[in-house]
This record gives sequence, C-alpha cells and structure tokens, in this order.
Amino acid sequence: MEPSFELFDHTADVGIRAWAATLPELAKAAGEGLYAVIGEFVSAGEPQQLSIDLSGSESAILLRDYLHELLVLFDRDQRCATAVDVSVFDDLHFKAAIETQLVDTERSIWHHEVKAITYHELNIRKTAEGYEATLILDI
Repeated sequence: MEPSFELFDHTADVGIRAWAATLPELAKAAGEGLYAVIGEFVSAGEPQQLSIDLSGSESAILLRDYLHELLVLFDRDQRCATAVDVSVFDDLHFKAAIETQLVDTERSIWHHEVKAITYHELNIRKTAEGYEATLILDI
C-alpha cells in the first residue's frame, strides 16, 4: 500500500484520513496531510536537522502530538519538515529525525490557518492493508 491521505470537510474544521502499510509511513502521510491543509510551501535557506522524541500510552495520541510538534515548528519558526525518518512508532513511543527548511512566506500559497490538531474523532485502526488514521484539524 502506498502511503497517502485525503482531506474531508468536518463542520467548521478539516479532517485528514491517512493510510499506510506501517505506522512510520502513516505518520509521514498524516504530516503531508497537515501541510496540504495549510498550503503549498516554497522552501528557502539551508536545511536543519531536528529530533522529535515523544512518550505516551496510545499510538493515536502520539500521532496527534507529532503533528502538533510540526504545527508549532511551522507557527513559531516558519519551518516545515521536508524529510522524515520515523525510527520508532508504537503505543508508547514516537521517535523521528526530521530535516526542516524555512518556508518562503512570500512565495508560498496559503489555504487555511490551522489552530490545533484536536482529539475529536482521533483514531488509528489496523486494516487488512496496514493502518488508517483519522484526525480533525481546527481551522
């Protein structure tokens, strides 16, 4: 199964449904979905390396927390992840090495301001082909 995502309307919010064969690929697809909601980025400057290391008790919440980290990175530093290597993703731990780049705010195309990744309808389920995640973004 090729990792991918789709966006769907949800009341005054936007939903992401992502799917992939593995949990690490699912995290990448969900991150791409988050960025697709925000806009189409033009990168600038030199890449920087970043590590994300999260602990928890449920894979869906760890996925939400990972996307929250990407959103904070974008809002605070105007940086987006351009390469992601998820080394651990299970119910208790999420660890990834991320290459980030500055977003050229003048040349990028903006769709929505994402305020938060909510817990509403947050879910990861095992399927015959791998995994499927549902997330709702507050816009």
